[in-house]
Amino acid sequence: MTQLQTAPAGTGGLDPRPRRHLQIARLRDLALIPALILVCALGAIISPVFLSPQNLINILQQQSEISLVVLGQAIVMIAGRMDLSLESTVGLAPGLAAWLILPSGLAHGLGAELPGWLAVPITLLAGLIVGLLNGLLIVRFRLNGFIVTLGMLITLRGLLNGISGGQTFFGLPESMTYLGSTRWLGAPAEIWVSLILFASGIFVLGYTRVGRSLYAIGGNAAAAKAGGIRVDRTVWVALIVASLLAAVAGIMLAGRLGSVAAVSGNGWIFTVFAAAVIGGISLNGGRGTIFGAFTGILLLFTVQNVLTLAGVSASWINFLNGAIILGALVISRLASGKDQND
Repeated sequence: MTQLQTAPAGTGGLDPRPRRHLQIARLRDLALIPALILVCALGAIISPVFLSPQNLINILQQQSEISLVVLGQAIVMIAGRMDLSLESTVGLAPGLAAWLILPSGLAHGLGAELPGWLAVPITLLAGLIVGLLNGLLIVRFRLNGFIVTLGMLITLRGLLNGISGGQTFFGLPESMTYLGSTRWLGAPAEIWVSLILFASGIFVLGYTRVGRSLYAIGGNAAAAKAGGIRVDRTVWVALIVASLLAAVAGIMLAGRLGSVAAVSGNGWIFTVFAAAVIGGISLNGGRGTIFGAFTGILLLFTVQNVLTLAGVSASWINFLNGAIILGALVISRLASGKDQND
């Protein structure tokens, strides 16, 4: 493979070409905008309810939690890795907090009854620990990332079922329900949180040295290391950030529903990958942008909303997501002349 070339003075040792590639990628990000406009037009024709402010807010709110998982997955995929355990972190992180805070009995808590204000710190700490463990096994012990995160997905799901007894935690403290039940500037707070975090991700990956490092690692890890990039540390940080974002998604979901179910986040990973792929994130790393991932998940939920208003059964949604992934792969092959697995 092509080695990372020495950059001119003042570029910090990174090849300037990734910056040009990012500029091209940002133009490709706009490819889904016409599709979104078309779907919105169809939605307006199918039902006058579609363009109502309440319905549009509902779309944004329903996708706000899973969009954070898409953001985390996109960061990891750009670095040339993938994390299947994120959907389980969505459930376990807030579930662990609820277990430690709620009383025993009908609330299904442990009975430790820790202060309610500790709910958010415990949730974030759980996400941090999961990311650290993934990094330890993948980065330090050089184990296969797919197998590690698949095993972690099963482990975390089993742990949540174990501490909850397969039941739902309810009666959550106010600190856990705030983001899911509060409105900022007339819109649900979780929408603003999602938009702020995506904007931060777009800036970091598109305009900072850290972002360029992630793209370099995803494109050619050996060349990136030869160019002075701390590959292991950067990948480890990406895994931790992704798990923390999944934990935040769990808090938001728990707040909106007012509970933490034993199946929280179950099956999300398929939609997450669908959104990332149609948003232009390469399965091999080094390509795609955060804005593309955002338009990918927004398109999926807009399509689902239109189908719901049209009276189409929800059982067809998984078929649609799978078909969209396959179509996106075919389009990517035709547009670039390369396979996603090349």
